Amino acid sequence: MTTIRNRYLDWLPSSGYAETAPVPVRAPSLLLVNETLGAELGLPPDWLQGESAAQRWAGNQLPPDSRPIALAYAGHQFGQPVPQLGDGRAVIIGQALDTQGSTWDLQLKGAGTTPFSRMGDGRAGIGPVLREYIVSEAMHALSIPTTRSLAAVTTGERIARSFGPEAGAVLTRVASSHLRFGSFEYFAHRGDVAALRQLADTAISWHFPSLDAHPTPDRWLALLDALVDQTAALIVEWLRVGFIHGVMNTDNMALSGETLDYGPCAFMDAYEPGQFFSSVDHGGRYAFDQQARIGHWNLARLAECLLPLIDEDSDRAVSAAERVLDTYRQRFEDRYQAMLARKLGLSDVRDGDDVLVERLLGLMARQGADFTNTFRQLSTAPLDNQASADTLCALLGDTREAHDWVVAYQQRLRSEDAQMAGQSTASERQARMLTTNPAFIPRNHQLEAVLAAAASGDIAPAQRLLSVLMRPYETQPDAESFASPPRPEEQIAATFCGT
Repeated sequence: MTTIRNRYLDWLPSSGYAETAPVPVRAPSLLLVNETLGAELGLPPDWLQGESAAQRWAGNQLPPDSRPIALAYAGHQFGQPVPQLGDGRAVIIGQALDTQGSTWDLQLKGAGTTPFSRMGDGRAGIGPVLREYIVSEAMHALSIPTTRSLAAVTTGERIARSFGPEAGAVLTRVASSHLRFGSFEYFAHRGDVAALRQLADTAISWHFPSLDAHPTPDRWLALLDALVDQTAALIVEWLRVGFIHGVMNTDNMALSGETLDYGPCAFMDAYEPGQFFSSVDHGGRYAFDQQARIGHWNLARLAECLLPLIDEDSDRAVSAAERVLDTYRQRFEDRYQAMLARKLGLSDVRDGDDVLVERLLGLMARQGADFTNTFRQLSTAPLDNQASADTLCALLGDTREAHDWVVAYQQRLRSEDAQMAGQSTASERQARMLTTNPAFIPRNHQLEAVLAAAASGDIAPAQRLLSVLMRPYETQPDAESFASPPRPEEQIAATFCGT
């Protein structure tokens, strides 16, 4: 492994972080270790196995020359500005260089109190730690930009939570950085333009190096433009797999474009556009069908922070930022329609395809059809086979409308086949769909079951679920139960952040 000095010390204003060490724990023990990721990071064996690994990832033993920090940031939480938040239970112990030469943060989450703990205990429970470990790695396997999980350790201590005592745990999170939209908001609240400029320079160098060549102030507008594009692309990927983030506050929007924070997140079973699970989202602000809108709202809050950099004249700065923000809707829509076309196996987007898709989604919503399984059925069964067509109709309610939709879809496929004669076959289309429509997602009821088992000392169910989720697009005959929607008594009504 190549360890390097904590880069935040060189790249951020000193007011943007606090040097703070993890608080030692009593009796750490390895729970899960991501050996594949460890190999990519070039970690030595004793960092991944045995007592020394448990001590290291609990924060009891730090790497040589480590100078751990907790980052400061602000944010809009459920629409309300909060001038100071920060890492209240996490510290970045340094960075690693992977085998390709890329730099990755190593962060211990649940490592104890920091100057930003806001009267919290700084700890994490085994349930939230395992939830983030499993879901973040599942998202990576689904090819969605995300933070990663390297290790989960238990601490040998109990922590107090509103639902009762819980075993403590620490997660090692890996990210290309932990800079957030809220990082800009922190300095903007303080009117520190110099710090905003330094943070923007850092974001460009770390995540958008091609913008380094842009002259100022064009580069600040170019940074906003890149983040608009990146945010639209990420949210479209969430919608592709039925993912509901749950806490799309600006402090949970990463400048790297990685999905950040898996507290009360969830995946849809039955398709319901307005669905949300987060126990802290009382009005459905971050529901499935609101995520695209909130992405734009969050970008507007970020743009407000960049205005002093974009132009000294506030009116010109606002006009320039609005021109960029106004492109979000079309960028999102273009990507969204292209994504839905891929889910239906279409090689391009044509007039009328949006209506075809909306008809399908309407049927699914009325029937309560399983989001994942319906699209997987489309991927695995050729509809020129009557039995396959009948199976799909049954999923959609076996109504006249459902049969009419199947006929319309068949006609659309035949039209494409005729136009693409000799260039695309049904088998090629199916192959494309099988890499877009997963068979396996982290279903809420299955997550809760393995978390309950782990809390009772049995980690095997979590390991089994992980092994299935690492191959989400493959047909796994021995894992069919993991593709099953919840029975009525297994349905999960709410998910929790665990703080």
